[in-house]
Amino acid sequence: MISKRMIEKIGFSVLGILTLLAVLPVLGIIAYLVIRGCAALSWEFLTQPPHNFLSAGGVFPAIVGTLLLTIGTILVALPLGIGTAIYLVEYSERNLFTAVVRTAVVNLAGVPSVVYGLFGLGIFVLMLKLGRSLIAGVLTLGLLILPIIISTAEEALRSVPEDFRHASLALGATRWQTVRYIVLPSAMPSILTGAILGIGRAAGETAPIMFTAAAVYMPGLPRSIFDQVMALPYHLYVISTTVPNVPEHMAFGSALVLLIIVGGLNFAAVVLRLRMRLKRMKLSR
Repeated sequence: MISKRMIEKIGFSVLGILTLLAVLPVLGIIAYLVIRGCAALSWEFLTQPPHNFLSAGGVFPAIVGTLLLTIGTILVALPLGIGTAIYLVEYSERNLFTAVVRTAVVNLAGVPSVVYGLFGLGIFVLMLKLGRSLIAGVLTLGLLILPIIISTAEEALRSVPEDFRHASLALGATRWQTVRYIVLPSAMPSILTGAILGIGRAAGETAPIMFTAAAVYMPGLPRSIFDQVMALPYHLYVISTTVPNVPEHMAFGSALVLLIIVGGLNFAAVVLRLRMRLKRMKLSR
């Protein structure tokens, strides 16, 4: 007769194996990119623009363009997503309008990125006459990650205990003061989880920026938000599919740089989230 403790150990072992199977492919991809891409990493590769029809040189304009697109996207999507979540959780009533909004958010999260790219092309590039530009790409990517931000922010706000709200209102605070000084700071570490997910998706997308912002080649940096930009995802796509005689290590080097950028931005967001949590824990003591 197998004891309950033995069954528990077997269950934990199976879960551990499944976790390892989920993590191993990710570690394998990272290790593969590091091994194949390290040969391309050099000071010249990171600080020089490409030349010789993209088959030589560096990726500096693409690095800057990727950072501008990603940071701009977060600056656009985070306030909109948090504001929408605050309205849905703290102010709206359960009615047809809020049900439609929540359904739309869920459905938009599953829309393919190429559809967002075509939407950005039609609305921002053509209708609003922004042209293929940094601002058009930022707005398109902002719409792309907006459902992620709204969903995670809404769940984070709902996780704040109702007692916090009742205590604040009982002390004479208004509803907005309660949201501003009690609810939002308590939920912010979890809201940053959505920002982390959005950073990863925004930095790695190719289809939306292909239609709205990305240039195949730019020797210099954008001078305004209405200029096109190079971006690592699109640059990697171009040199891997359309440019002949590109050294293999350059493609893997570009992929590795993109991985480092995404990892660095995510790390910064995680550090900020941990600091906010520690600050909240110290204040609660």
